[in-house]
Amino acid sequence: MAGLGFTAVAVLLTSCSLVGEDDAPSSAASEVVLVTHDSFVISDELIAQFKQESGFDLKIKASGDAGALTNKLVLTKDNPTGDVAFGIDNTFGSRALDGGVLAAYEAPLPTGADQYLLAGDDDQRLTPIDNGNVCVNIDESWFAEKDMAPPADLEDLTDPAYADLFVTPGATTSSPGLAFLLATIAEYGDGWDDYWTRLIDNGTLVTEGWTDAYQVNFTQGGGKGKRPIVTSYDSSPAFTVDGEGASSTSALESTCFLQVEYAGVLTGAANPDGAQALIDFMLGPDFQAALPESMYVFPVDATAPLPQDWARHATRPAEPLALDPAEIAANRDQWLREWTDIVSR
Repeated sequence: MAGLGFTAVAVLLTSCSLVGEDDAPSSAASEVVLVTHDSFVISDELIAQFKQESGFDLKIKASGDAGALTNKLVLTKDNPTGDVAFGIDNTFGSRALDGGVLAAYEAPLPTGADQYLLAGDDDQRLTPIDNGNVCVNIDESWFAEKDMAPPADLEDLTDPAYADLFVTPGATTSSPGLAFLLATIAEYGDGWDDYWTRLIDNGTLVTEGWTDAYQVNFTQGGGKGKRPIVTSYDSSPAFTVDGEGASSTSALESTCFLQVEYAGVLTGAANPDGAQALIDFMLGPDFQAALPESMYVFPVDATAPLPQDWARHATRPAEPLALDPAEIAANRDQWLREWTDIVSR
């Protein structure tokens, strides 16, 4: 997602699939313009397949992360820069709906996708495309080498035994960072600020984004990180599998917060038919099956196949932490101001 996938890799892949980047909406009926986040990835083969099946050329415009994308859509709602948007997630969905940037479209949903519909979206202006959970991940091998029990839940992260071991991306600069903040609010309610004070006092490192947290500071990342606890995704353990098929990391299911990414037809779209066709294609079996390896997220189609390592190591929480989208919309800015005050002390 914010959206939900491994941003550093996805951005590199995205650069290969962008068809164009200018901001003027196309008036050509043969072209559909997708406005999305920087981590969106689609293969050339799927782009060609979409054109063959629908008759539309696909043009892609990247617009930052999920928050930046949503804000840009609201600011340009009277003069939309595309036909369809993808990458608005459940933490920003209410803002997009309240901003009037999306038109109603009841897409034919695949098996299981209805469970990801956004609460309060009675007109179905947002169609669920993928999902994933932001979770605390631990380096099992590090704790085994230290002969030390790993943390089991959010509260353990404030225990002095785990001082200076946790790294998380910031809530104001990162989609998974915001999701982790929301997870703590869902868990602690009005006491979340006290929890964060204890978390910071225990040596938690806050980075700008997921890449710095996971790839640089996490012990199982791409560098020589020194922190064996990190905010990442429920799919992350599928990417730390050794030659014998075992993963050296795991996600703590009690810490997970569900993220869902949506697509929607933009109000005033020059090509609403093309926008609907693209949403239908993204719900189709080929696009859904490609999601785990292209954007590191789970398909909303319950029948879509998963890579072998995902089926074995990407454990899904039965009851992830959650907040009502309306509550997030009403309090997000205030929560972020309070969070910033705590981590900047």
